[in-house]
Amino acid sequence: MLVDMQTRTDRISAHDGTFDVRTWLPESGRGPGILLIQEIYGVGPYIEKVAAELASRGYVVAAPDLFWRFRPHWRGEHTPEGTATAIELARDFDLAQGVADCALTVSHLRGMPEVRGGVGALGFCLGGTVAYMLATQIELGAVLSFYGSAVPESTGLLERIDAPLLLVFGGNDPFISRDRVAVVEEAARSRPNVVMHVEEEAGHAFHNSEAPMFHHPEAAERAWRVALDFLARHLPVS
Repeated sequence: MLVDMQTRTDRISAHDGTFDVRTWLPESGRGPGILLIQEIYGVGPYIEKVAAELASRGYVVAAPDLFWRFRPHWRGEHTPEGTATAIELARDFDLAQGVADCALTVSHLRGMPEVRGGVGALGFCLGGTVAYMLATQIELGAVLSFYGSAVPESTGLLERIDAPLLLVFGGNDPFISRDRVAVVEEAARSRPNVVMHVEEEAGHAFHNSEAPMFHHPEAAERAWRVALDFLARHLPVS
């Protein structure tokens, strides 16, 4: 249970300002670190739910506010209208700066006395793309990317990723067509560190339990079980 789980907000300095990082500590007070990277909805109820579950499993979780430069503390509504607003807002997001912010957050995690046993990254949607790009630049214990829309166009970067990498997609995703997922599958075949998991009947953001228009409970449960097993292998809690 989460009764003794601690949460706090840390602040990290970048070259052009400071940003908030929501942090969850497990009941034990220490464990491997996980950088949790937001969707376009921000560090809202869905990301908080994922973070709390990971902390309950023994991880130290840090979720940076990636929209801090233009809309600090954004928490988008999981509705058609809220999604449209979030998509519009995400157009102001600079991917390179977001990746840099995440690299700073990984450094922050590694310097925390509570973090023991390595650091990994997990991202959803926008965060799935950021996690993938981050893995091309820094060493990580494990990387999990859920339906990152830029991944199919960036398979040439796979050779830069040495970390264990789990790529999760929906096979019925209107934003990432099945033929684009197949491109990733083909590229991953020659990479022993890469695991592909495709939920064929699921669409985009199918793990997001806060978004009824996207959520696919059965696919979400299966994919999350795969993700937890992947973490247990490559970023085990002692």
